[in-house]
Amino acid sequence: MEHTVYIRLRHRLQVRPNTAIHLEDIAQIIADEEFLPVLSSLKMHQVIEEDNNIIIIDVMKVINLIKNKYHMLEIQTIGPAQVIVEVARKKRKTSMSLFVLVWLLLFFGAALTIMNFHEDVSMREVHLKIFTVITGITDEKPLVFQIPYSIGLGAGMIIFFNHLFKKRLNEEPSPLEVEMFNYQLDLDNYVAMNENKESMKNIDDN
Repeated sequence: MEHTVYIRLRHRLQVRPNTAIHLEDIAQIIADEEFLPVLSSLKMHQVIEEDNNIIIIDVMKVINLIKNKYHMLEIQTIGPAQVIVEVARKKRKTSMSLFVLVWLLLFFGAALTIMNFHEDVSMREVHLKIFTVITGITDEKPLVFQIPYSIGLGAGMIIFFNHLFKKRLNEEPSPLEVEMFNYQLDLDNYVAMNENKESMKNIDDN
C-alpha cells in the first residue's frame, strides 16, 4: 500500500558552517504520522568547509534520497524546484570610520543631486515668479516661500520611502524595498540556474 507524502521546498534557507541540513529544514512536509518523524530528520546535506557560500538542493535530489530509503512512498512536490541554502560565515565587524565615510558620501551626494536638479530647472526663478504672482511683491530671497518648500521636500522624501530612521510609517513597502525585493528574486534565479549543475547540460557532457 502506497502512502502519499506532500513536500513544499522553502525558497531560501540560512545555515551556519558545518551544519547538517535535514528535510524539515528545507521543506514543509505533510505525511502520515508513522513517517513524518523519520522524514523530517532525513539528512539532505552536510555543510563542509569546501562548500561555497551558496548551496543549491534540487527537488530531484530530495525525491531520490526519500525513495532510496522509503521506496513505498508516493511523493508529491509543490512549489519551488530547488532551495537556496546560504552559508552564513563569520562576518567582519563594520569599521566606524568606513561607516562615517559612506554616510558623508551619500549625504553630500544626495544634496548635490538635489541642488543640481534645481539649478537645471531654474527652480529659484520659478520660486521668485510664484512669490511675485501670489503677493505682488518682488523679493530676491522669498524665504517665507522657500523655507516651507525645503521642509516639504524632506517630508516628501520620508513619506516616499516610508521610513523615519528605523520606524516604518505604515505597512506598505517602500519603492526602495520593492526594488530590493525584485533584485533579490533576480539574484536568486540567477544563482539557482548557475549553481545547480543538474539544470544545465552541455552537448559534450557524458
